[in-house]
Amino acid sequence: MCASYGLDPRFSDAELLAAADESVLEGLRLWAQENAGETVRPTGKNLRNLNPIVVRPEEAPTLEPAWWGFLVGGEPAKFPSINTRSERLQERPGSLRSRAIVPATSWYEMQKPSRQWHQFLVDDGALFGMAAVTQRGKTSDGTWFTCYSIIMRPAPAHLTGVHDRMPVLIPTTFAQDWLTAEGGRDVIDEALLAAASLDDRVAAIPRGDDKNEDRLF
Repeated sequence: MCASYGLDPRFSDAELLAAADESVLEGLRLWAQENAGETVRPTGKNLRNLNPIVVRPEEAPTLEPAWWGFLVGGEPAKFPSINTRSERLQERPGSLRSRAIVPATSWYEMQKPSRQWHQFLVDDGALFGMAAVTQRGKTSDGTWFTCYSIIMRPAPAHLTGVHDRMPVLIPTTFAQDWLTAEGGRDVIDEALLAAASLDDRVAAIPRGDDKNEDRLF
């Protein structure tokens, strides 16, 4: 599963939106700089980090701060909710009604049984988007948030030796459809086909841990 990822403000290639709005890219750079190189981790009771996601509520894509993981009954969900299996969405596509793109420049996984951390990159740190489903959730103090769960799929053959799952990456050519198409089985099927076009550009690099500071600044 994906439980941590990075967003490096030095990104140059915009693999996020076919016609990325400069305000979105500037917003991402500003957030990444203010995040001081910290690895992005799930939101919880103590760590109230809100992470940028791309949504389309109006005419153009926009950034929104969001809670990583679902809120149920005023608390973080007791079931695993930071990731959602693509197979589950194919079987029960109702959760696809509300979707987002999660910007990142890397994600991290631990290889087992060696317990060796790896950083996954597209090219050499290009900005890319991970598919997510979203829903509204409320904390115990009555504050509402947009919550997100990153969609995971089986990894391609050249990555399975490190980890058997990976996020569904959304190429620029499919970003608009992912954000605006009607929810249903078709949209996840098409997303999986589109994601495969990026497989050959993904590489895994061994690391000592899943901290992000040696790539920032």
